[in-house]
Amino acid sequence: MRNLFLTLRIFVMMKIGRNDPCWCGSGKKYKTCHMALDEKIHHYELEGHIVPHRDILKTKEQIEGIKESSKINIAVLDAVEEMIAPGISTEEIDRLVHDMTVRMGGIPAPLNFEGYPKSVCTSINEVVCHGIPSKDRILKEGDIVNVDVSTLYKGYFSDSSRMFCIGEVSEEKKKLVQVTKECVEKGLEMVKPWNFLGDMAQVINDHAKANGYSIVVEIGGHGIGLEFHEEPFVSYVTKAGTEMLMVPGMVFTIEPMVNMGTSEIYVDDEDGWTVYTEDGKPSAQWEITVAVTKEGHEVLTW
Repeated sequence: MRNLFLTLRIFVMMKIGRNDPCWCGSGKKYKTCHMALDEKIHHYELEGHIVPHRDILKTKEQIEGIKESSKINIAVLDAVEEMIAPGISTEEIDRLVHDMTVRMGGIPAPLNFEGYPKSVCTSINEVVCHGIPSKDRILKEGDIVNVDVSTLYKGYFSDSSRMFCIGEVSEEKKKLVQVTKECVEKGLEMVKPWNFLGDMAQVINDHAKANGYSIVVEIGGHGIGLEFHEEPFVSYVTKAGTEMLMVPGMVFTIEPMVNMGTSEIYVDDEDGWTVYTEDGKPSAQWEITVAVTKEGHEVLTW
């Protein structure tokens, strides 16, 4: 089956002449646009590596669209940062996210996505992700909370989350939040063309483990841009030199979920969304959207 796939890929590459318009729609000749990139990707593919198909790679115009969406995403998170405090309900955060996103011309991407009922995810303490806002869930002194904002604007998606410490937080929780952010920063250093997603995963997992933490296995990052969730799935527990080749034009999230205790998780039976740590210990997550460039990377949301 793999040989058939390679044969078909070669056929498609050969079908585009050097002087034909490039497949990306730039209007340039193939030889001056994507031909060299395609040939280099194909070389890695022949060596047995996982490589991105063309649908994954974003054009310059598409990345500009994602950037415009990201501006709303960042502005909304900035507004959350200004208002979040002890005594605030997660429902109030949801209302702010929804109203501000709509006011700026966007759509909250989580709302009604596969049945999700709210415009934002608010995950507190032992909630790993997908916490559902509620008027009954009041933030209190000592909580840590992840606010995950995702935006659709003029057909383009963006996604990011931040951790917030509510009032005076224990040193243990502060360290978890800080180390998780460091994991993202270290992973970002590995985002450059011709590295592998596993190179990023390795440094993230190593840093978490060095601090006594674990990384959630089942849930990871994802491609994004034209859809909310696209290929590839981005794991943070795989090894260097494995997973998909990073190529200019790829856009994906870096969002490791770091647990203070075991990596084991479970999903709430009642709401079908909220993910908890199995041992009840806290979890933290920061999420950014990043684009792979010819020179390295560009952070689109933080």
